[in-house]
Amino acid sequence: MNPNPLLKGPLGEIPITQPVVMGILNITPDSFFGGSRFTALTDILKTAENMLADGALILDIGGQSSRPGSDRIGPEAEWQRVFPALDAIKKEFPKAWVSIDTYHAEVAQKAIELGADIINDISFGEDDEAMFDVVSNQNITYIGMHKIGNPKTMQNHADYEDVTETVGHYLKKRVSVAKNAGIQSIWVDPGFGFAKTAKQNFELLRNLDRISQEFPNLLVGISRKSMIYKTLNIAADDALNGTSFLHAEVLRNGAKILRVHDVKPAVECIQLWQNLNAQNTDK
Repeated sequence: MNPNPLLKGPLGEIPITQPVVMGILNITPDSFFGGSRFTALTDILKTAENMLADGALILDIGGQSSRPGSDRIGPEAEWQRVFPALDAIKKEFPKAWVSIDTYHAEVAQKAIELGADIINDISFGEDDEAMFDVVSNQNITYIGMHKIGNPKTMQNHADYEDVTETVGHYLKKRVSVAKNAGIQSIWVDPGFGFAKTAKQNFELLRNLDRISQEFPNLLVGISRKSMIYKTLNIAADDALNGTSFLHAEVLRNGAKILRVHDVKPAVECIQLWQNLNAQNTDK
């Protein structure tokens, strides 16, 4: 793997030499963090503008919740949510990198046709067998994540001898399948909170460098997740401080994209981390 992985899309190619931020825009009524839910187009555009101004490189639009226990919706209903936001953002901010969070091949196809730069698939192509056919040989970036089962069942599958080894093996296998299908630009997500207990999430985080050594093209999403708010016995609304603390560990262990609800604090974490780890050139 290239130690400086690329984002590839209609906007060109960007070598990711330093960590960057992906801001979450959930066009849903039931995502676990209320502050990320948007339905009015004016609110969506204003939030997108603020995220870009705060330093987000990527905006990630999601049309349905994937939190544990959430209900699934079909591709038509998901696209009805996603389309207005994607269309408006691409017109209003044509230079912004826009990701669509979907496991539906039909939604991915329509999003690519409308100008999406990235497809972010929590199932790594396993929930819709047509996904790899849709994204193969396209001028986009594809992100695949580790999970087991679906939002209704995944927490019943949190049984690992070594969660880090299992996740790493899965990602390696799916990357190989995706490459063989013709997908050229692939990033991976270890799937914090998906089919993993809080203890397993922290174990995975402690050992994340074992995955980043294999995959420098690593995205991590821990923002306001239950591993934080349940550990601290607080609500997701109060989990920003814990998120920022753990982001430092995520960065130390090699993540190149932080997927977050709160862009400015994440950008500040990256800036401080870079200064902390900068070599002293004054000697």
